Amino acid sequence: MTDNHICSNCGKRIFAWIMAKGSNAYNQVVEHRKRSLFSNLQGHVLEIGPGTGANLPFFPQNINWVGIEPNPYMHSYLQQSAKKLGFNNIDLRSGIAESINAEDNSMDAVISTLVLCSVTNLANTLEEVLRILKPGGHFLFLEHVAAPQGTLLRSIQSGVRPLWKIIGDGCHPDREIWTALENAGFTKVNYEHFRAPYPIVSPHIIGMAIK
Repeated sequence: MTDNHICSNCGKRIFAWIMAKGSNAYNQVVEHRKRSLFSNLQGHVLEIGPGTGANLPFFPQNINWVGIEPNPYMHSYLQQSAKKLGFNNIDLRSGIAESINAEDNSMDAVISTLVLCSVTNLANTLEEVLRILKPGGHFLFLEHVAAPQGTLLRSIQSGVRPLWKIIGDGCHPDREIWTALENAGFTKVNYEHFRAPYPIVSPHIIGMAIK
């Protein structure tokens, strides 16, 4: 095993621990938005990058939930959270968002929160979301995004990106995610911008896209 592989595993383990400890604080900030966004979930639901299970408290327990999580060190935290909340039939799978282990037209909804910033190929990820959604299915998202062009914050985001990607498990703080959503091929995309009390990743979007 190479030193780089060992270092990568340590980074993923530490990031999982940070996410597990910090999810509650973030959820307190966006709780009302998440409750509204997920209020009508039903049927077969797939979440990309569920991490340590930060969204589980906002989901109805009667959905058929599938999670695609590439960081194996997140899994135990999520399983503990699911057990505590009474989710007894979760289907947690390893994998990446650019190649989702799910059949075509099989999901009523796909969920992404704070994930599209870190995928390797955003366009391919959205193609996969469209592939697995049923016709008329919903893609629900809450993401931090790039600040407006020409602002000081945008310059800072771009400047810190190389280091941010290392400490944030691949996170790009200056991605214009809303543009990718508008160009992905959904029949309808609705979202709003809002600000969260966090440096670097303050600009957020929340919304829904329909296949």
